[in-house]
Amino acid sequence: MLTRLALGLLWLMHFLPQRLLARIGQGLGLALMALGAERRRVVHANLRLCFPDMDARARSRLARAHFRAVGRALAETTIAWWSGAARVRRLAKIEGWEHFERADRASATIILAPHFVGVDVLAIRLSIEHDAMSMYSQQKDPLFDRFLKSRRTRFRPIRLASRQDGIKPVIRGLRARLPLFFLPDMDFGPRDALFVPFFGVQTATIDAVPRLAALAKATIVPVVIRQNGVAEGYTICFHPPWKDYPTGNLHADTARMNAFIEERVREMPEQYYWLHKRFKTRPPGEERIY
Repeated sequence: MLTRLALGLLWLMHFLPQRLLARIGQGLGLALMALGAERRRVVHANLRLCFPDMDARARSRLARAHFRAVGRALAETTIAWWSGAARVRRLAKIEGWEHFERADRASATIILAPHFVGVDVLAIRLSIEHDAMSMYSQQKDPLFDRFLKSRRTRFRPIRLASRQDGIKPVIRGLRARLPLFFLPDMDFGPRDALFVPFFGVQTATIDAVPRLAALAKATIVPVVIRQNGVAEGYTICFHPPWKDYPTGNLHADTARMNAFIEERVREMPEQYYWLHKRFKTRPPGEERIY
């Protein structure tokens, strides 16, 4: 019942002008910060770990900016969930599309999409333009699970491969030249993960990106979404394909991926998804962070 009510309220919000949605979303983010004690602690723990030289007041300002960005992204994602393609295109402009097109014509392609706050807008916006597949983690709430699947496939029958099914379906899709939209920076535990640096912290990082690239002879094309001013929506930026990747050194290749993500985070630190317990899995003998 609560899920239906929440989705109903979000559906009503999508009719509002984008500028007003952005303002309302920022307020929702601040409400989440005030009421969500656990997530507030997670954000502050992540920021202390990643920005140890930043003073406490500056980190507090950054945390506040982050919650505002998260709330705004949620509000504006209602446009991607329910509005027509023309409005979704206006919400998020694409730059560097030629990088993806050239790679896609030449080989199997993995679209590497780090977790910035507008990532759902990013995924749905790209689905308007091109077929793809994506790895999918099943949600605990069956109703919300069905809802997300329906939203992410609303413009095209995007192939959603469950993480529980392993990588074989993904390999088959890549070899059939279906681009893979892949989010590489979640902590799924120690299985299939390596500890490599992220902001100087040894971080459990899934090694699927170099392994998939090697198995499918795929090219990595990174993409990042940036939240602009309240009246300006989002910019989706494709970066040039990575050269000489993978190298065969799984640890070095995974570390290179984290280094790229860290560089992008430093460009807009308030927009990275600090709500996630990114450092939940620790190397043997290290203390828990959360």
